[in-house]
Amino acid sequence: MEREEYIIHIIGAGISGLIAAKTLEENGYRPIIIDATDSVGGRVKTDIVNGYQLDHGFQVLLDAYPKAKEHLDYNDLNLQKFLPGASIYFGNKIQTIGDPLRNLSLLFPTLSASIGTIGDKLKILKLNRQLKKKSINKIFQSKSKTTLNYLKDYGFSNKIIKGFFKPFFSGIFLESELKTSSVMFEFVYKMFGEGSATLPKAGIGAIPNQIKNNLKSTEFRFNTSVKSVNDDKIVLDNGEELPTHFTIIATSPNQFISNLNDREFQWKSCYNLYFEVDERSIEKPLIGLIADEDALINNIFYHNSIGTITKGKKELLSVTVVKDHSLDQKQLIERVAHDLKSFCNIQVSKCIKCYHIKQALPDLDQLKYEISPTETQLKSSIYLAGDYLLNGSLNAAMLSGERAAQGLIMSLEDGLVVENLSSEYI
Repeated sequence: MEREEYIIHIIGAGISGLIAAKTLEENGYRPIIIDATDSVGGRVKTDIVNGYQLDHGFQVLLDAYPKAKEHLDYNDLNLQKFLPGASIYFGNKIQTIGDPLRNLSLLFPTLSASIGTIGDKLKILKLNRQLKKKSINKIFQSKSKTTLNYLKDYGFSNKIIKGFFKPFFSGIFLESELKTSSVMFEFVYKMFGEGSATLPKAGIGAIPNQIKNNLKSTEFRFNTSVKSVNDDKIVLDNGEELPTHFTIIATSPNQFISNLNDREFQWKSCYNLYFEVDERSIEKPLIGLIADEDALINNIFYHNSIGTITKGKKELLSVTVVKDHSLDQKQLIERVAHDLKSFCNIQVSKCIKCYHIKQALPDLDQLKYEISPTETQLKSSIYLAGDYLLNGSLNAAMLSGERAAQGLIMSLEDGLVVENLSSEYI
C-alpha cells in the first residue's frame, strides 16, 4: 500500500491536530481533519466583530517556544511585541515595573514603583539569569511545589507576590491562588526571559491559519461532529460511518472512546470580555494587572497599543476574569464594568463580546515537557495528541501533535500490517 493510500483521520483542527497533519504531510501521507466547528484553531481563534479583532481569551505567543520557532514563520505572522513588564493598578494608583535590561525605558518606573522592595526587584533579575542557564529538561525534572511556595522560598516579599506575581501568573495559569506547579512557573518564566510575549498583527488566530494555509494535501471536513472512534471506523453524530486505517484524536478522547476513566482530567476556565473605551490609560504595549484582592477582574490589555490589521472606531479593552463567581452574563458584565471604574478609573462605553472559555487550559498535576511517539498510542490504530498530555502551553500542543504523527508513522515503517477495510466500506 502506498503512503497516500492510507486513510488517516485527525479529529480536531486545533494546534495539535494541525501540526499532526503537517508532520504526516512531510512524510508523504494525506490526512483528513474533522472538526465540529467551521474553522481551524480550536482554542486559538480570532473573531472580527464591528471591525475589532477579538481573540478567544487573552492569549500571547511566547516567541522563545522551541516548537513555535520550528513550525511557524514569525515574519509572515508579523509579530507585535509587548514590552517586558506590566502596569499595576493598586490603591487607586497605576505603577509600572519591568525588565530594564531589555528595555531601558522601564528602568526609572521600575525603581520608583512601590510594588515590592529593591531586594524584590533584584531577585527578579537574579531569577531571570538563573533560569536562562537552566535547561528545559532540568526544569521539568525539578521537584515540584506550588508556585506560591516557590516564590516565598525564593525570598520574595508578600508585597511583590500580591502586587505582581499573583495577578500576572493568575492570568497565565488561570487560577488565582498560584497552586500551579513551580515547574510550569519556571518554564514560563524562562520563556518570557529568553524572548518576547507577542501577538500576530491579525490576532492569535493567525497562527492556526498559517499552519492550515501551508498544508497542501490535507482534506478538511468542518461542521462535522464525531460520536465515537473505533479501530477501523469513525461514527459521526448523524450516523455516517467513515472507514479509517488510523485515527489521531487531537482533542479530549473521553467523549469518543468509552472506558477511559484513567485518562479523565479537569479543565481550567476563564471569562474574557471586550469593551469599547474612549481612551487608553496605558499607552504602551503593557499588560495591566489588577492587584486589589477585592477585584473580580485580573488583567486587562488595550489591543490598539500594538499593531492590528483591523481596528474599530474606539479603543479596544480586553478584560480577563479567572476567579470563581456565580454571576450570569449580564451580571458579570455589570460587575466587570464596576470593577474597571472602581479599581482602574476606566469608564467603558459598551461590552462588545463576552467569552466563557470552559476548556481554556488542562488542569494537570503531573507535568512533562516531552513525550515519546509510542506513548501517544492508545490502541493499535488510535493515537492521542493535545497539550493535556504534557503541559498547558502552545509549545506542548505542537509537540504532542508532532509526536502522535511520528508514532503513527513508526507503526507503519516498523511493518505493521493494516488489514483491508471491511467490504461494506469499500
